[in-house]
Amino acid sequence: MTAPAEGADGQSGRPRTAQHYSVAPAQAAPEGYVAPGMPGTPAADHRPDPAAARARPRRTGAAVAVAVAAMLAGAAAYGTAPARVESTIGWLAIAPAAAVAWPLGRLGGRNRLLPPLGALLAAGSLFLGQLLGQTLRLHDLAGTPYGELLHGALTTWRAERHPLDLAFYGIAVIGGFLLTRRTATPS
Repeated sequence: MTAPAEGADGQSGRPRTAQHYSVAPAQAAPEGYVAPGMPGTPAADHRPDPAAARARPRRTGAAVAVAVAAMLAGAAAYGTAPARVESTIGWLAIAPAAAVAWPLGRLGGRNRLLPPLGALLAAGSLFLGQLLGQTLRLHDLAGTPYGELLHGALTTWRAERHPLDLAFYGIAVIGGFLLTRRTATPS
């Protein structure tokens, strides 16, 4: 292929081509139309299964029940963590959030109420875990029964809140919301 020779003025000796614009309206395809050979086109001999066409049954109640159980289990694990170092235990706030979010997303599907519920349950798991940790610590110090210590644990929890605790609650809330949304399966 050869390039056109430039003239003395730097312009090509070739005539300029015209720009073509179509003024015809775009053709509208019927709704739901898929062109033959395109992805999503049913095969000629394909007959859809009526059982598969029905939507998967909603299991929102089961998802919430399993998530509440996961919240309690996450709170127990968070409260009784063996390495009870106050400065680093807060970063485990994502674990109860993940434990709550997974059943909500997998069993509940894409229900729009489940991500806020996941955030609420994750924060509740973190709160109950902190209360359990305070109760266990007070029991080790005083030796009194756990039932009497629960009120003392709540008072101690209120007195010992730090600004970093808000960051941990933020991690739990955001993690519970986003993980619930990301693990959601289409229903």
